[in-house]
This record gives sequence, structure tokens and C-alpha cells, in this order.
Amino acid sequence: MRATLMYGAGDVRVENVPDSVLKHPTDALVRVTASCICGSDLHPYHSMQAADGPVRMGHELIGVVADVGSEVTTLSRGDLVVAPFAISDNTCEFCRENLHTSCSHPEANFWDGMPEEGGQSEAVRVPLADGTLVKLPVAPDSALVPSLLTLADVYGTGYHAAKMGGVTRGSRVTVIGDGAVGLLSVLSAQRLGAEQIVLMGRHRDRTDLGREFGATDVVAERGDEGVERVRELTGGHGSHVVLEAVGHMPAYQQALGVVRPGGVISRVGVPQYEEAPVGFASLFGRNIRLAGGPAPVRAYVEELMPAILDGTIEPGKVFDATTGLDGVPDGYRDMDRRTSLKVLVEP
Repeated sequence: MRATLMYGAGDVRVENVPDSVLKHPTDALVRVTASCICGSDLHPYHSMQAADGPVRMGHELIGVVADVGSEVTTLSRGDLVVAPFAISDNTCEFCRENLHTSCSHPEANFWDGMPEEGGQSEAVRVPLADGTLVKLPVAPDSALVPSLLTLADVYGTGYHAAKMGGVTRGSRVTVIGDGAVGLLSVLSAQRLGAEQIVLMGRHRDRTDLGREFGATDVVAERGDEGVERVRELTGGHGSHVVLEAVGHMPAYQQALGVVRPGGVISRVGVPQYEEAPVGFASLFGRNIRLAGGPAPVRAYVEELMPAILDGTIEPGKVFDATTGLDGVPDGYRDMDRRTSLKVLVEP
């Protein structure tokens, strides 16, 4: 079969690899019908050392079940399923607390932690299939597939940001980052009743989509100038909730600048740093809380799916390009250059 491998920074290739096969009785084999490139895939694209490669890529996918292990009870051949980016049993203590990214099962993992599997490919072996996979009530060629694919990561991640930030009716929210997660954080904040949503982004086509998703204001400025502009828009005090969807230190510093006393910074951009201001002058002295983390998107799939199925929302609008596997290397390049927002992959 064919799959995407990253050999090092800027070096993405599509190659023939051994077919994925069942290894455990709780596995399912899934033929991938839709996948995509994630903004977090660009972190290794920028910095991965050749000595650490090659690695399989892709952690968001929809596909058709081709085979199941003897202990799989909820899935059958031919089922269309969505796979969250974290593998979990959906039954352990943490999963029951809706924290699937901390699943205690020995086979629990992130797709990015599985060297022999990846969603940007023709097929994958899915461990803990009963717990991980969610059946979809549509056909593989449904027009809803792009939006349903966002349940594997970016929509669930944006929703997690808003939930962990405590967005409620009347909240003033600032979203930092106009990538797919940032835009779907806007959508999530709007659906949770935020009164004001300031989107900090400087790419007009993206911020226009952000306005469609519910942003009330757009701030293109960065740094001190951007912070001052947000404070002007929020009555001088800043926002109740800041959703940080980038993961780099300047974004965290910007979040510190625009959050109001007693507010919350909710981070879902994968942090590319280990040390950050958390002392008296930054968080403690203003009673600012820090929340977020890897989104347990499996916990949100059934909650978020109905509004997609009935057409109330269309989170799949974050996909602005589509390619087959041959075009995946160019898709990475285009997303890195910001000429594409998010690339849909149809193997």
C-alpha cells in the first residue's frame, strides 16, 4: 500500500510500504477514504531531524472497515467510521471522565506515536477499535464527509479549547490564530453563546471565514499593537477567555496581554516550549487560570455530530484544497507557505 512518510524537516514522501494488517483481536483494519494534513504536522515539518525519520504521518481519518479482530463487537465490515487522533478504549477510568487522551489501556496512544501507521495512507490498523472508532451514518461519498472529518481533530480541538476556557453565554472571547483550529474555536465559542469573539489573525481569506463562523471583530496586528487593539475592543480590561490555537511563545505572550483579571487562557496549540511565564506578574497576580491540553475529541464526537448531519454548521469549510496521495508533499508545502488553510486528502 502507499503511505506518507516524513524523513526530516521539509522532506515528505509518498512511498510503498507493507500493508497494514490485524495484529490483535481488538484491532480493525480500515481502508482510508478521507484524511488531511494538520497544522500540527508542520511542527516536525519545520524541525524534525533526519536521524528521527522516517515516520508515518496523518492522525485524522475517515474510512471503511475492511476487517475486524475476533474480539471487536460494535463494528462490521463495510461500516464507515471516523478515527479520533488518540486511540483509547473508551471504558477506563479516564475515558469515563471524558479524558480519552489519558486512557490507561496499554495500547492507548496517539496516531503520531505509532511508527507503523498513519492516516495519510491507503489503510490503517486501528487498535482498540471498539473504543476508538465511531460509526458514521452517511456514505463514503457524502458531501458531509469533510465536515465529519473535522470531528477527528480540529473541530473537537476547537470545542475543547472553548469548553476548558469556560465559554458561556455572554463571555468575551479572544481567539489567537487563524488556522483551522483557531477558526473552529471561533465556531465553538459562538455555539456556546459568547457575546464577543475577537479573532487575532492577519490572513483575510481566513478571517473572513472566521467572521462567517461567528467572530465579531478581527485584529490583524500582533505584539503590543495587537494587545492594545484587543483591549480597546474589550473596554480596556481584556477578554474573559483567550483560546490560544498556535502553540508558539509569541502566541502565549499575546494571550497574557489580552486576558482580563480573573480570566482563563485555554491552550490547544501544541506548545513548542517547556518554559513560560506563570509567576506573579503574569498569571498569579491577576488570578488568571491556565487550561487546555490535548483534546479528548472522542468525548465530543456524538455531541457535535448532529449539527453537522442536519446542516446547521459546516466546519468542513476549513478545507480549501483537495489532493490525492501524490499531492501530499505539495500540500505540506502549501500549508507551510500559508497558501492553503487545510488540505483534504482522498487516497
